[in-house]
Amino acid sequence: MAPSATSTVTETVSLPQTLKTPRIFGAYKEIAPTKYDKEAEEGKTGLRAAKYPNYLPTWNPEQKYGPLQPFEHYEHGKDADTSYPELLPEGSVVTDLTPTIGSEVRGIQLSSLSNAGKDQLARYVAERKVVAFRGQDFADLPIAKALEFGGYFGRHHIHPTSGSPEGHPEIHLVHRGEGDKSHETFFETRTSSVAWHSDVSYEQQPPGTTFLYILDKPETGGDTLFVNAAEAYNRLSPLFQERLHGLKATHSGIEQANASSARGSIRRREPVVNVHPIVRTHPATGEKALFVNPQFTRDIVGLKKEESDAILKFLYDHLGYGADFQARVKWEEGTVVVWDNRVTQHSALLDWKSGQRRHLARITPQAEQPYQTPFSS
Repeated sequence: MAPSATSTVTETVSLPQTLKTPRIFGAYKEIAPTKYDKEAEEGKTGLRAAKYPNYLPTWNPEQKYGPLQPFEHYEHGKDADTSYPELLPEGSVVTDLTPTIGSEVRGIQLSSLSNAGKDQLARYVAERKVVAFRGQDFADLPIAKALEFGGYFGRHHIHPTSGSPEGHPEIHLVHRGEGDKSHETFFETRTSSVAWHSDVSYEQQPPGTTFLYILDKPETGGDTLFVNAAEAYNRLSPLFQERLHGLKATHSGIEQANASSARGSIRRREPVVNVHPIVRTHPATGEKALFVNPQFTRDIVGLKKEESDAILKFLYDHLGYGADFQARVKWEEGTVVVWDNRVTQHSALLDWKSGQRRHLARITPQAEQPYQTPFSS
């Protein structure tokens, strides 16, 4: 298929005048630590040492980057053979977690996929929304090799505030060290750790096909919740769907950056606010999905605050309470979870109190600027 048939050209969208001056919006639920006990992670205090010390997080204040520039994204999922002969060959075992979202696959090795297999991966994940691949070797690959694999799916996103392995800022780390008890402080002011979001949706070109692989885990707990934002859209009445078409909402990275600064951590880039359609279209499947989330979405352009708050609250509740279009992924050693950030939201869970380490690495290729196709009932 010719690149011109599957590429998306990004255009710059001007912010409303009222948003050209950065301001502080709402609350951001920050649960990620910005430091850890180095000796404990090295096994020098009697606690279990980190299995993958090359993936321990660093926060380098000298890492400074300018604003992200638009780029042309190529959607490989459009090129896929949807019988998935390379991704799901004979002998592979697929278990669907629910009818509408989530699958578990055993018997294939992602790192060995050809480009055709990667195309199929992008499309299969777009269809199933989130897929847990078991028995994978990602954690044991050189980090540069893991990044090479992920780079097929889009430009690597460098997170503005998260920890990363030394020398690899493209890797976003999720890390809670051995013996960590910060959950005790968190729950002094919160009743729940659930924080639904689509990753860095405040970017002009947010992520698409996204990878998260386990390095170390507690014996139980630390699962990840996913919700199918396309099915959430489908559940709405045609009249409400039609009303949402044409509406756009602001997505802000300001709170995340401010939370990092307030705790004395890094800001690799200055935060941005971008405007995206509330209903976006997936370039490979043509599915429409809700694209608002309580972590980063702030208001609906053109509506008064009370109007905007009412609609957003309904959509957040609809996604958050939609247990019949959600899946819960349980982690096990050798797992790589792949999801499509364009048609899902997710939340980590801070539900284990054992102090055991939870350590994962995320590769976050950016995709096209969100767009909307016309409403059709």
